[in-house]
Amino acid sequence: MADDMATSNGKPGAAEGSAGAQEVAERGRGATPVSEREARQVAEAARETEWSKPSFVRQLFLGKLRLDLIHPPPEPDPEEQRRAAAFMAEARAFLDATVDPEEIDRTGKLPDEVIDGLRRLGAMGMKIPREYGGLGFSQTSYNRAIALFSTYSPAIGVLLSAHQSIGVPQPLKMFGTEAQKKKYLPRLAAGAISAFALTEPDVGSDPARLSATADPTEDGEAYILNGEKLWCTNGPIAEIMVVMARTPAPKPGGRRGITAFIVESSWPGVEVVHRCEFMGLNGIENGVIRFTNVRVPKENVLWGEGKGLKLALITLNTGRLTIPATCAAAGKWCLEVARQWSNEREQWGAPIGKHEAVADMLADIAASTFAMDAIAELSAALADAGKSDIRLEAAIAKMFNSEAAWRTVDLTVQIRGGRGYETARSLAARGEKAIPVERVMRDLRINMIFEGSSEIMRLFIAREAVDPHLSRAGAFVDTEAPLGERLKGLAGLTAHIAGWVPPLYVGWGRWPKYAEFGPLATHLRFTDRAARKLARTLFWAMARFGPRLEKKQAVLFRLVDIGAELFAIAAVCVHAHKKLTENPAERGPIELADLFCRGARRRVRRLFADVFKNHDDYKYRVAQNVLKGKHVWLEAGDASPRTARPAGRSEAALAPAPAGDA
Repeated sequence: MADDMATSNGKPGAAEGSAGAQEVAERGRGATPVSEREARQVAEAARETEWSKPSFVRQLFLGKLRLDLIHPPPEPDPEEQRRAAAFMAEARAFLDATVDPEEIDRTGKLPDEVIDGLRRLGAMGMKIPREYGGLGFSQTSYNRAIALFSTYSPAIGVLLSAHQSIGVPQPLKMFGTEAQKKKYLPRLAAGAISAFALTEPDVGSDPARLSATADPTEDGEAYILNGEKLWCTNGPIAEIMVVMARTPAPKPGGRRGITAFIVESSWPGVEVVHRCEFMGLNGIENGVIRFTNVRVPKENVLWGEGKGLKLALITLNTGRLTIPATCAAAGKWCLEVARQWSNEREQWGAPIGKHEAVADMLADIAASTFAMDAIAELSAALADAGKSDIRLEAAIAKMFNSEAAWRTVDLTVQIRGGRGYETARSLAARGEKAIPVERVMRDLRINMIFEGSSEIMRLFIAREAVDPHLSRAGAFVDTEAPLGERLKGLAGLTAHIAGWVPPLYVGWGRWPKYAEFGPLATHLRFTDRAARKLARTLFWAMARFGPRLEKKQAVLFRLVDIGAELFAIAAVCVHAHKKLTENPAERGPIELADLFCRGARRRVRRLFADVFKNHDDYKYRVAQNVLKGKHVWLEAGDASPRTARPAGRSEAALAPAPAGDA
């Protein structure tokens, strides 16, 4: 998790109680001060600037529906699928026999026998190549396995995903030397738990503020690591981790780069100072990790000095793909629960599912779940095929599915009513089915935050969407560049736009295009036309706001949401077509795809209408007035919440310091 909750590790230390947490909070306020320009420079330097492979979503933002990039979807390797199916059967039997999700939720701990059982299954090495002792599963099989584990206990899914998706195995596979792989991958496959440490108390989505340091020793054989990491998933129990820290600038007077290191928790100076607790995901190991003069051999630099942030971002492109899969699995669970209750529960002379208000919610759950499944499966298949750049597809899949899953569980709670709000333990105690809708809701909320919050995903997607144009604008978008350079950039941008915009006003997106999709063809024709309109609208936004567009986040977010809906429509149609081809007698996928696409088209039309006609500026002014304290009158009253008081601290300790002592 990375403000979003990063991942890290260490050994329990003496300061693990509330006093340790207090000390951590007091130490974590000294992040590196940076200007907005510096922060942007750090983020830009870490971007992947090359597009060596095609991207379906990138083409959407350019005004093109390149259906050939996703249809027909890539086929998996049959032999690998057979191995994965055998593993899934064994895993399901283990979960049925061993895992008590309510007990994990109640105690907040995964039992040792569960973790040991996962090791025996080989679950710790699902994504590690077979030559290093792992199972060598594809992204598709791995996603399905994580989804299975998560439906029994999300704490197990998080353990395995943090270990393999963003923990040591993934960046080591991609960027490690052969010596590093031989040393660590077999150990990780055998069950050594790993983690990833990026986030700090004052560093979330802005890595330029990173304050952890790693300075070379005098003999040049090692680095001395110092710093503190927050929200490190797997941290309290991990043996090996990837840690991000600042290393000396390559040139005198330059800014220190961010470098990735492989660090072992058994080394002196690594300490777990606090184990975090959350609204949901009870049972995950997540903590604050402190590094004090930790000696890291130079051989443990991963990829190279100054490449750590880029390593993290590239790793997350595929690393965040497990979230869409677990969200889709949660949607399927919610659909089953909502369907059964809507049939069983009778009110006003009929099952509640017969009443339109409930039927409307039930249909939305079904359509959204089908869409989540389509997006998760397509994104994983594209990752496995290796023929596409999936950074945008992965970001949209994570953003879209996490938000759709939250809406789905919210509807499920509503359909179940009081029984949706009541805990499974309480239901069981009074003789009813222990259906943990309340727990699932708590567990799902984090998905819109970790591994890239929804807002960060939208900013990331927006940045990449305008990249084809910014790359030709040169210094024109840099308000601090010399006038001559800006004019030169303007000339380049003008020439690019002259070739890009005119075709966006022509093109055929009507019958008989996409006829092979039958009743779904109309939705793909809409997507074809809407993609061109999206590109045109993006052009007009750039023309209207110029360099200020990066500050118009509400406008950018609407454009991103349009692109996400169009991607979802295409994925759903392709998924339904594939299922119909496999089983022509089953028309259910067509019905659900059609329903989802009808709703998506309505949402797209509303988003287009709101891009420029809105009250964004007024809302921003009101928000600034709130920040200035002009509406504190609204906070007053007997019902206003009091500041939460940490254990062991007095009211006086929470009082603000006198101005002269600040």
